[in-house]
Amino acid sequence: MAAALDEAAGTLLAVWEAARERTTSRLSSAQLRAVMVVEQHDGINLRRLATLTDMLLSSASRLCDRLVAAGMLEREPGRFDRREISLHLTPEAVRLLAELRSDRRQRLDLVLTGMTPEGREALLRGMREFDESARRREATAASEAGWPVAQGSPRGESAAEWADDPAGEPPVARTA
Repeated sequence: MAAALDEAAGTLLAVWEAARERTTSRLSSAQLRAVMVVEQHDGINLRRLATLTDMLLSSASRLCDRLVAAGMLEREPGRFDRREISLHLTPEAVRLLAELRSDRRQRLDLVLTGMTPEGREALLRGMREFDESARRREATAASEAGWPVAQGSPRGESAAEWADDPAGEPPVARTA
């Protein structure tokens, strides 16, 4: 099943990559991934960012230096521990992510219009279940590591609330 999904996901990943190249050409994939993690976990510290992006702490620190220089991230002293640095998105990063998502959705709409309504519904249902499973796994890993666990999506939506969205779209903050 995983191999078949991996093969079928190639087109979806190509759509994602085309949108990323057009809207975020000045950021590397690793930088974009870091920006999206900071979006999900506003105020994240460098150590947790390194863990979530599967980087060495020193590599994550250099990456953040480049993102601060590019105007994508801001650093501020932590609220609870002034020695700790909290990371936050700049308005420019928020604008860039919105542009990326808009482009990506336009590209997805073109592909989805070629599908049957039943196929679109099955895809959406499967993706929601996939997302919920991944979130549970992520929450379990975070809990075991002793990190606070965010409830729901970065925007506070649950999968049930996506169905109420007129577009019927799940949140996409978790993806690059």
